[in-house]
Amino acid sequence: MPALLQDPARNAETDGDAPRPPRSRPRVPVTLVATGVGVALLVPLAGQVAEWIPGFGNPLEQEVVDRSTPPLLLALEDLSEYRAAEATFQVVIDREKDTRFVPSVISGERVSFLATGTADAYVDFDRLTTGGVTLSPDGGSATIELPAPRIGDVRIDPENSRVVDRDRGALDRVGSLFVENPSDDSELYALAERRLSAAAADSDLADRAEQNTRRMLITLARSLGVEQVEVRFEPAPGDAS
Repeated sequence: MPALLQDPARNAETDGDAPRPPRSRPRVPVTLVATGVGVALLVPLAGQVAEWIPGFGNPLEQEVVDRSTPPLLLALEDLSEYRAAEATFQVVIDREKDTRFVPSVISGERVSFLATGTADAYVDFDRLTTGGVTLSPDGGSATIELPAPRIGDVRIDPENSRVVDRDRGALDRVGSLFVENPSDDSELYALAERRLSAAAADSDLADRAEQNTRRMLITLARSLGVEQVEVRFEPAPGDAS
């Protein structure tokens, strides 16, 4: 039968039954496979050579280089001044003013003043950023050098400071009636501050500041992985030892 007179449906069915060629799978290059096999054989072989020849290291051994910033130095850079100890002192100021050749019952004044104040001992940490810290190459030990602790100014506590007794002569009592502020105790406060400052300097406040600072720095360093820490203090000014 001529091709023009054939049934189209039959032709479509016939075409559908025609076999299709199989799909081709991707092939791995032979060179890539050979390279992988060579590397796999070379790694154990290099290890065997390192064992056979003394002093010959494994050429394929990985080397770890740690460029991390020492955490101890970063922690100390945030400190500028450390208040290491605080002490409270009390003193009784007994001051008497007399008029020459005049009895005290007529002219004069005697005051008893109880003063309470606090003083701080602090350590200056500014030197830590200029070579005051020596850290070992492995980061396992450190040496910290600091200046001697200093004692700050005494702060008088007005709530716990008061005049215990005040005794004036007759003329002073009368004269106080015409004065706007007859009880000016500023001189008493200034005198008490000097006395308390001397008491703080003679106390063990600076020694306690050294102990507390050393304990704090060792605890901080060990928390950051530095096991051996030595803290040194310079001699205080005027300390012959």
